[in-house]
Amino acid sequence: MEESVRIDKWLWSVRVFKTRNQATLACRAGKVKISDQTVKPSREVKIGDLITISMDSLKRSVKVVALIEHRIGAKLVDDFMEDMTPQEEYQKLKLRKNAGFGYRLRGLGRPTKKERRDIEILKKYLGA
Repeated sequence: MEESVRIDKWLWSVRVFKTRNQATLACRAGKVKISDQTVKPSREVKIGDLITISMDSLKRSVKVVALIEHRIGAKLVDDFMEDMTPQEEYQKLKLRKNAGFGYRLRGLGRPTKKERRDIEILKKYLGA
């Protein structure tokens, strides 16, 4: 069994990112950290490492439980990583998605100029 795996490959294998290229780009952009240190895509990950990933408005933390180089099914992910992300992070993400700024009842037509301005002010106020 292997002692270490490239971090971009591991993140792709456990389905944190959809493609390995996305994992590589996130590492290069400084969005992936191990022990509060920004890492390059070629950094080797070991069992027990705590990885922090900044994705849009979500700051996700995962712990390496086992090493893997090949992509696995979603049901098997729990065997290779432990999600350490606080529940508050997921709640913030859910609130952002459910804010419903762009939702308008059917049949009301386009918003008027005043309604559109009010929507823009509300978006700025709530940080969306």
